[in-house]
Amino acid sequence: MVSVIDYEKALSSRVKSIRPSGIRKFFDIAGTMEGVISLGVGEPDFSTPWVIRKAAIKVLERKHIIYGPNKGLAPLRAAVSDRIEKKHGVRYDSENELIVTVGGSEAIDLAIRGIIDPGDEVLVVEPSFVCYAPLVELTGGVAVPVPTRVENDFKLTAEDLKDKITDRTKLLILPFPNNPTGAIMTREDLEPIAQLLRDTNIIVLSDEIYSELTYGRKHFSIIELEGMRERTIYVNGFSKAYAMTGWRLGYVAAPSPIISQIAKIHQYGIMCSPYISQNAAVEALTSCDAEVAKMVDEYNVRRRYLVSEFNRLGLTCFDPEGAFYVFPCIKSTGLSSEEFCERLLYENKVAAVPGSAFGESGEGYIRISYAYSLKHLMEAMRRIGLFLKKLEEDRDEDKSGS
Repeated sequence: MVSVIDYEKALSSRVKSIRPSGIRKFFDIAGTMEGVISLGVGEPDFSTPWVIRKAAIKVLERKHIIYGPNKGLAPLRAAVSDRIEKKHGVRYDSENELIVTVGGSEAIDLAIRGIIDPGDEVLVVEPSFVCYAPLVELTGGVAVPVPTRVENDFKLTAEDLKDKITDRTKLLILPFPNNPTGAIMTREDLEPIAQLLRDTNIIVLSDEIYSELTYGRKHFSIIELEGMRERTIYVNGFSKAYAMTGWRLGYVAAPSPIISQIAKIHQYGIMCSPYISQNAAVEALTSCDAEVAKMVDEYNVRRRYLVSEFNRLGLTCFDPEGAFYVFPCIKSTGLSSEEFCERLLYENKVAAVPGSAFGESGEGYIRISYAYSLKHLMEAMRRIGLFLKKLEEDRDEDKSGS
């Protein structure tokens, strides 16, 4: 007789309670269809700059591909420290205050697991990237949404934040430049937030993966404000700015008492980041500023095109100042964001992400990535225009029929 295992009992109840990523649903469907134009994945369409690839090839040719130090190669950690100081005027000790991670995603996971105990509350600014709340819940923490609104340019305000803080609040996740809205925070925006936090034990997790991708305004980090370096976990990486998504490389910088603890999670869970990628990333930080600037210029052209087109089509579109997404409002169609994206995919073969995937405050919006060629975007907008025209005709027919 063959024994049968009860997987419902075998699996973690905490993991079973986590919903799958709202981003993946539509792209799994799109992958089964012919002729779909995808506007959903946040992955640059540019090739990784040649000098970075060349550095990786040199490592391969040496045939000495090994495990590296747990915290990352010393030359890379030094280059990261130099880059942060150049950008923000803040110095991190490369030996004791930095870890090179497997993408920015591991850096976020390390930070959350290193800070949160069961029952601790984490303030998650929304709309925001889909991983924050599930990672909090996997630790036994409580994710507390802090909604932002288009009326405030999707910025976090001290008033919004103050209402959510309790005696159980342990961490604030600050995701700017923001995915999905493209919103940014200036010095003037961040100072009231810092003022509210300075006399607390609340730690800030500042996810700045899109910090190189801003338009018309230089990125400002909360670590630059007085007293905030000491209470901030700074996360960044190479995927977005350097078109290095598949190289899986990021980093986390924080005061040494935090790094010394989260390094243990990294040691046991990952051991070290990819050796080839780390060597190549040194070249990225020291030789590729001009390449990044070219990519930003091209993104800016695409950004302006999409904002103009969505507004022309009657879908009011917030004008993003960072990242590579637009977040048009689709409330005028009468459809939920999920209904809109599902019909757009099946009827006109364009894949987008419903705003609800990024938190309840994202309902009524869709996320469109402009990490695609202008030709690709123009065809997608043509199809979206046809979709909206058909929706309007259907509404008119319903009215006349009634």
